[in-house]
Amino acid sequence: MDTIASLFSFITWPVSWVIVQFHKLYGAIFGPDTGWAWGLSIVSLVVLIRICLIPLFVKQIKSTRNMQLLQPKMKAIQERYKSDKQRQSEEMMKLYKETGTNPLSSCLPIIAQSPFFFALYHVLSAIASNKKIGVIDQSLLDSARQAHIFGAPLAAKFMDSAEKVDALGASLTDVRVVTAVMIVMMSASQFFTQRQLMTKNVDLTVKTPYMQQQKMLMYIFPLIFAVMGINFPVGVLVYWLTTNVWTMGQQMYVINQNPTPGSKAQEQYLGRVLKSVTTHGEVRGRTRRNTVKRIVAKGPDRNDIERKFVVGLAKLGLAPQEDGTVAKSDTAVAEAEGGAPQRRQQPKRQTKAQRQTGAAHQGGPKDDDSVDSASKTSLKKSTAQDDKSKPAGKTASGSSRQAKSGQRKGPQRPKHPSKK
Repeated sequence: MDTIASLFSFITWPVSWVIVQFHKLYGAIFGPDTGWAWGLSIVSLVVLIRICLIPLFVKQIKSTRNMQLLQPKMKAIQERYKSDKQRQSEEMMKLYKETGTNPLSSCLPIIAQSPFFFALYHVLSAIASNKKIGVIDQSLLDSARQAHIFGAPLAAKFMDSAEKVDALGASLTDVRVVTAVMIVMMSASQFFTQRQLMTKNVDLTVKTPYMQQQKMLMYIFPLIFAVMGINFPVGVLVYWLTTNVWTMGQQMYVINQNPTPGSKAQEQYLGRVLKSVTTHGEVRGRTRRNTVKRIVAKGPDRNDIERKFVVGLAKLGLAPQEDGTVAKSDTAVAEAEGGAPQRRQQPKRQTKAQRQTGAAHQGGPKDDDSVDSASKTSLKKSTAQDDKSKPAGKTASGSSRQAKSGQRKGPQRPKHPSKK
């Protein structure tokens, strides 16, 4: 870890400078040698870094969402070009280019803050070794070595020996209890962050290998942090715990305000919007109006949750508009159902007596006579035609054989002598 941290020594000066500036502020409030002054300086460093990384976080959210939506298409490409890996890679890159998706965007926040993490580790390791680093001179170094967070020195580790901990003015028991609690909290926050992403902000109608990978990471990441945490100084644990809490809160806000379409979070969000419309009679807030605007733009491509939301508005006599507002509409129910025409009602089935009675009332006696005369005439014509079609000299038995099913009408071809 020390070797990796030394690779980012070029950024230790700005990191140490930021910590010192925050230390001056908090030192004036809590005292320069207290753990609160140094601990809050590290927390403020995290907040400052994460604010700067908000654009990357937004890009990460969009990339993750696009990856979820592209999973069915990616799976189809893999199955289609199963035996041609080169063509499979080309089609994947083409799909990413067409949709504007970058698979590496989901890792950008972690990659971007890695230099600051290792630089802070390098600074705290120098404090533990009583070495000046960056803008931290000897007086600040002595102050940082005296700072304790709940009895644990800022530069102490879980795996430190009793002699090293004594040199920092603390007991080994205090150090291990504090670091163990912080490691558990750090792993738990990482697990909860990944869990709320999988249980609330994933389209449950699409089952892809990507979801299985995310479920595995939900359990693997906390274990990795727990194993690595025993080698982190207390100050680094404060840094990483603050980062996880910030990520968890930031993600919770995004899930509540801009959930993934088709997810459980979207169902809860649209339920809150519908409740607000029921109470106030309008869509309040620009974010909610933008959501309604996107639902209207989808048209027939809405998912089940969005259709349910539109039907809920229709029951209130309201219809969503293109600008994200709602307006009263008498045809809201028909529009909510996709504009489907109403089913034609089938007439009730009548009995035979009712049909005969109806025919008698409609046709009258003259019609019955005409029908009878017409039927008699047609019967006579058909009988005459049958008589003409019979060849002379044919017996009744011949005509009966000719009337058998499956035989052709007219003269039959003589059978072969071998078949007689």
